Amino acid sequence: MAAIPPQARSKQLRACLLCSIIQHPMDFRKNGCPNCEELMQMKGSPDRISVCTTTYFDGIIAVIDTEASWVARWQRTSKYVRGMYAVRVKGRIPEDVEAELESRGIKYRPRDQSDQD
Repeated sequence: MAAIPPQARSKQLRACLLCSIIQHPMDFRKNGCPNCEELMQMKGSPDRISVCTTTYFDGIIAVIDTEASWVARWQRTSKYVRGMYAVRVKGRIPEDVEAELESRGIKYRPRDQSDQD
């Protein structure tokens, strides 16, 4: 489960470009992304954090019960850990991550809502 960041640190928050979870950069550095670390490999890597996350995001959703939340289903976060998620995230994942997703048969859908169902 991701922690809710204190108000004082909110200006430094970053959103994962793949799953849109919002965390402080130190949380990404210490623990990586709680949803997609296997692909993003941010743990302990400030360079990777800067290319796999962004400070440019709109809206914040607090997801408590991921399975029961219709908002989590709408945002495609119902299979992720509880936490704070961005409504929209500006940017794209690195090409190596996109290639890895493709090799696993997973279609990348940007979190900027440009690829609506």
